[in-house]
Amino acid sequence: MKKTMLLFFTFFLMLFTAACSDTQSQANYQSITQEEAKQLMDTTTDYVILDVRTEEEYQESHIPNAICIPNETIDETVKEQLPNLEQTILVYCRSGNRSKQASQKLAELGYTNILEFGGIQTWEYEIEKSE
Repeated sequence: MKKTMLLFFTFFLMLFTAACSDTQSQANYQSITQEEAKQLMDTTTDYVILDVRTEEEYQESHIPNAICIPNETIDETVKEQLPNLEQTILVYCRSGNRSKQASQKLAELGYTNILEFGGIQTWEYEIEKSE
């Protein structure tokens, strides 16, 4: 009986420790719809639109007022371009894959208000295109 209780207690302690460490170390971002992103763009001013595609893709077309920081280059140096870790950052790419990757990287770097909204392929609103 003592051995069973000890095993149960050890198992419980391991689960509790693992759950606590995962919660503390796991950085998160929020996925929102493109409609929600557009509404936020139309009703507030304190945000950054972040295009995480390549510079070439950005030059072809992008959402107005977006800045380009390619997903592949997001590391500690991004803090020079985006110094406010609490800034609302709306993140998009071409189809939604890189925006999720970039959002996770930003969260792990300490950014706290990241809103990922997918890809420009399905963006039904204004886009700036190169001539």
